[in-house]
Amino acid sequence: MSDKPTAVRVYLARVRTALADLPASEIEEILEDVRPHLAELEAELGEGARVEALIERLGSPESYAAELRASGGYPAPGEGGTQVLVTAAPSLVKPRIALWGLVFCSLGLALLAFGATVSRSLDAFSGLLLFAPVFFVSLALLLRGGIEPVLALPEVRWLRAAVAKGREQEDAGKFLRYAGSLKPAWWVVCAVVLVAFGLLLMLRHRSAVLLLPLLILAAVGALWAGPRVRTDRRLLWMAVPISAFVIGGALGGFGIAIDLFAHGSSYSGPTSYSPSSVDHYGNDQLTYGGRDVENVYAFDAEGKPLTEVYLYDEEGRPLTVTRYACEPATGGTRKLGEDNRFPRPKIEQGLTDDQGNYNGYNGHRGACRELAGVPFSAAIPKVTVPAATTTPPPTSPTPMPTR
Repeated sequence: MSDKPTAVRVYLARVRTALADLPASEIEEILEDVRPHLAELEAELGEGARVEALIERLGSPESYAAELRASGGYPAPGEGGTQVLVTAAPSLVKPRIALWGLVFCSLGLALLAFGATVSRSLDAFSGLLLFAPVFFVSLALLLRGGIEPVLALPEVRWLRAAVAKGREQEDAGKFLRYAGSLKPAWWVVCAVVLVAFGLLLMLRHRSAVLLLPLLILAAVGALWAGPRVRTDRRLLWMAVPISAFVIGGALGGFGIAIDLFAHGSSYSGPTSYSPSSVDHYGNDQLTYGGRDVENVYAFDAEGKPLTEVYLYDEEGRPLTVTRYACEPATGGTRKLGEDNRFPRPKIEQGLTDDQGNYNGYNGHRGACRELAGVPFSAAIPKVTVPAATTTPPPTSPTPMPTR
């Protein structure tokens, strides 16, 4: 085997020299990102490819290194000290809003995807009205100020230094390198999950067909932006929210699977009752005429509502369904348990204002209340039983007199 260095090794050596003013860990991270691309290009040019061929395709190693600096937000050689002497320290407010706006929206999308998966309802996507303005403000500040001020933030520099330190450690470095090798597969997984999420949601809600194109567009964005994040950090504003959405949806799916497994095991006995549908928590639900029944009201013969009724089927099995209650902290509902006692309080969700007025004009805070009693009256029809008629017993024929 020849010891002569390959074209890629020579080219990378010159790139490393051009980046020599950066920390060693940062240089290694940059070279790890571009090395596969150069190897593919060398294989495409054929065995015995020369450095000149790479320069024709990519430009000189020095210009290529300058492009890597610009896309990664690194300063040009010798510019850092000069700028400190002639310019005042830039404000960190706008870059920090751009950064933490991205973090806030990513966490919100993860929670939104989790809630939409668990509830299997389109109502969870109403949270986009809260996250979208924050995200667009963050994106506008990024595009206007560039990625360099964001990368210069103390918290970002601390995070990058921690990652670089982790790469230098043996166990952590192996894990980080292994995780980095999975990135191409991760973006494929994101695309598949997004499309599958939209299709499954559309099967349950026909109106989700309007959401499916957005999810397909996000899947295409993941496949396009994911591999380019290392060379253009601005694409984090696309890749990070998509990844957060997929992770939240995956966690919600795992939660449903665990809940269904536990629920199924507790209802697998011979005395269980298995209705034909489930509610949005994955628990059994009653149906009548093809529609879900959330509550049952019983009346006596005089039309008086009965306040505590226990339902059983013809074999004495309890018709056990999920009982819900209000969640004061969020204004949503929570699972309280399962039983066969009816009627249940009606759960009404709405909004309150700062004075606590329910569903007022300025309502903006989620609220929930439980309404006891029967919301309607029932007129019990009087069934008239016809009087029984007595039929006289048949009379035997009068015997003929005998002589």
